[in-house]
Amino acid sequence: MKLPFDVGIAAGYKSTPQKIRVMTEDWLATQAYCPSCGHGGMSQYANNRPVADFFCPECREEYELKGHGQRLGSRIVDGSYRTMLERLQSSTNPNLFLLGYDVERLTVRSMLVIPKHFFTVDIIEARKPLGPAARRAGWIGCNIRLDGIPVAGRIALIRDGHVEPASRVTAQWRKSLFLREQVDLSARKWLLSVMKCIDRVQRKTFTLADIYRFEEELAKEYPGNRHVRPKIRQQLQFLRDRGYLLFRGGGIYELTDNSGRDGPLDGGAF
Repeated sequence: MKLPFDVGIAAGYKSTPQKIRVMTEDWLATQAYCPSCGHGGMSQYANNRPVADFFCPECREEYELKGHGQRLGSRIVDGSYRTMLERLQSSTNPNLFLLGYDVERLTVRSMLVIPKHFFTVDIIEARKPLGPAARRAGWIGCNIRLDGIPVAGRIALIRDGHVEPASRVTAQWRKSLFLREQVDLSARKWLLSVMKCIDRVQRKTFTLADIYRFEEELAKEYPGNRHVRPKIRQQLQFLRDRGYLLFRGGGIYELTDNSGRDGPLDGGAF
């Protein structure tokens, strides 16, 4: 990948946001590769497409692109809250590219992808409705809560200007595809909740008791479930069966290389 933008392609635009949009889209189309299959070159949809911005001509995975000129925080501003919730209930929700760029040097600083199977309703946060003086008074936008996504769902392609090998990225992508087996969003949400608890333990080897420490939190998150501990064990067994964990016996688990754990996000500034 060449990290500098093609500045000349935006020469006909006046505003900085327009120039950045054109340059980031051109960069993704000409320099990026598909994190699902590794195919070089992304195809761009027409500008009036309501959901995805790009697709891979090889495996047909779809992607939305969001650029940012600052270090990533815990939230990313997105579009309509209602539309986002509708997308999550359908098959039209794309994967998400987050492209960080240096505003002064006009070059790519970081890039990560969040596979669509990590999106659930609980990470979509409604913003305040627009005021009565606004052109779209009452419209409600949303934020995507990146802090609600497990580490395995934040796959870095570029980190602080360093390009990750495509083979590593596609391998990480494949490691979480078992989540797509869970068509029921509520079932997938339980798996993701337990994966986030495992992240918070911050050790490759952990015990069942370590995860039981989150029992009270999970009980509040799932008030209709009165059997939280059996549910935790069920999710750990599923993750073991899919190669995300190893069971060492005696209530001891270990994250495998198939867990997709990839260190700090965006140079550790997440």
